[in-house]
Amino acid sequence: MNENSWSRDELESAFQNWLTTVNQAGAGERSWRDYLELYTDDVVYHEQMAGTLKGREGIWAWAEPSLAQFPGSHTVAFHEHWHVIDEVAGKIVVKCDNVMSDPGDGTTYSAPHVSILTYAGDGRFRGQEDVYDVTTFLDVIKAWGRHAMKLGTFDATQRGWFEQVYPETVESA
Repeated sequence: MNENSWSRDELESAFQNWLTTVNQAGAGERSWRDYLELYTDDVVYHEQMAGTLKGREGIWAWAEPSLAQFPGSHTVAFHEHWHVIDEVAGKIVVKCDNVMSDPGDGTTYSAPHVSILTYAGDGRFRGQEDVYDVTTFLDVIKAWGRHAMKLGTFDATQRGWFEQVYPETVESA
C-alpha cells in the first residue's frame, strides 16, 4: 500500500484552492496560467479528447487555444456536485458541471465531468484525469447555440464556428 504523509486538511485545502482557481479562471477573474501553477512541472493530464498531456507546457499547448476560442471561452464555471478524498493514495475525485455562459435569458447549459486529481504536496497536483460523456458535451454546446441564435445573442464568431462544425444548426441568413 502506498502511504502518503498528507493530512486530510492539506488535501482538502489543495482541492478547495484548485476549485476556486478553476472557477475564477473560467469567470475571467484569474488567468488560466494561474490554474496551471497548481500542477507540478512534470504533471501528466489525461484529457478524454486531447489524450495524454505531459507537463504544464503540454497542458498549455492544448488549453490555451481551446479556452481562448468558442466554445471553450464560454465555459464560465465548474459547479461542484461532490468530492471524495483518499488520504492514503493522495487522490481527490470530484464531479463538476461545466457551465456555459448565459445565452441571454438566464438559461443554464451545462454538462458533468469527473476529475481525478493526484496530489504531489505543497498545494500542487502531479496528475489529473478527466472523464465525461463526449456526446453529452456536444449536445449541450448545440443546444446552447440554438438557444443563443433564437435569442439573437449569437455573435459572428460563434456563428462561424457553428457553420463549420454544426452547419445543420445554423439557419441561412
